[in-house]
Amino acid sequence: MTGFASCPGFLIVTLIVPLTFIPVKTEIWNNEDIEYGRLGSNVTLVCSSSSDGPVQWQHNGSSLLSSRFLVQNGNLILINADASMEGNYSCYDGTGLLRVTKLRLGNSPGLVRVTCRAPNYTTVLCSWEQMEMTFLPTKYITTYRMGEDTVQMCHQDSYTLNECIIRSPPIWHHYHVINITEVNPLGSKFTLLKLQIHDIVKPDPPEGVIVQPVPGQPRRLEVKWQYPSSWINEKHFALRFQLRHRPVGSAAWSLVKTTDTNLIITDALAGQRHRIQVQAKDDFDNGDWSEWSPEVEALPWIVLEPTVTPASAQDSDWGTEIVEESATPKTDVRIQHYGDLGMLISLGLFAGVVLALLAFFVVLICCRLKRKGKEEATKQELTSMKKMKSLPIYALL
Repeated sequence: MTGFASCPGFLIVTLIVPLTFIPVKTEIWNNEDIEYGRLGSNVTLVCSSSSDGPVQWQHNGSSLLSSRFLVQNGNLILINADASMEGNYSCYDGTGLLRVTKLRLGNSPGLVRVTCRAPNYTTVLCSWEQMEMTFLPTKYITTYRMGEDTVQMCHQDSYTLNECIIRSPPIWHHYHVINITEVNPLGSKFTLLKLQIHDIVKPDPPEGVIVQPVPGQPRRLEVKWQYPSSWINEKHFALRFQLRHRPVGSAAWSLVKTTDTNLIITDALAGQRHRIQVQAKDDFDNGDWSEWSPEVEALPWIVLEPTVTPASAQDSDWGTEIVEESATPKTDVRIQHYGDLGMLISLGLFAGVVLALLAFFVVLICCRLKRKGKEEATKQELTSMKKMKSLPIYALL
């Protein structure tokens, strides 16, 4: 819930007097050696010379040459002062150094942006930030009131921290008004914020989120968590929860609501890692949901297949080999099967090539033997014909 200006119609009449009863002391920054001025305005530095003689001024040890510096009656006037005019100023007369002062420039206090949240029904945390930088040392005075009750302090650990705590406020009170007053050496200004406790309830995220696989269920994950430690009286003020989960690499979340502190995810993707977060809200539906808890990653249960491997020992009584079973993921078995299949195919191709070569050589040998047989038969016929030619004619008759 964000703060509003310090002049809201009906509130300005009823609240401005009681809410500003705490005195605002800008003199807490009073220091004779430091003066403060407003950026963009004319700033006057007094020399305090007791004589009527001429006075000279220096800025950071150098003479003033700019037309934006004007000396009147011994005092130095800075025209339309800007940040470059900050620094050390010194004035002199005929007798010597009269005064040294440090000048700081900035802006007057302004409205602040206020945000309040109740992490439980007994604590209200308010923080704020400047809507305009002042560039000057700033402190805050924080108060609150409930309805027409008296003004009380909103506790601050330090005046310089931009946060305060209201402890044990009445839960069902009609409204609370927070007053954040900003104070610096140039003045003060307050910002009012009207709120109701049940509208700003916002628990802290659930704690101790644990995610485990469900044995035998490859699509389930069991999630457990605890109430945030800052949530008080959980018996009287219960919380509701919602859980979101998605596979790693996916941008789409699945959302599940529950009033318990445990839940079984039933639609997880088998074999995929998932990211899980949980957030909480007041069970009366007051206020807002908490921030999400930190992400937790988990992997559902993986289906395992047994494989048999020989052991080094044997059963001496029965003479049988003792085997032990080891479980390996199904994905590894498939990879091994594919490797064996590839090896078998390679061996088959190699055997086919060898058989083809053997068949080729057998055919080649057979052809050569057949050819050799024909050559020998031809030689025998030629020999017989020569013998017949050498015989006498009468022998032939």
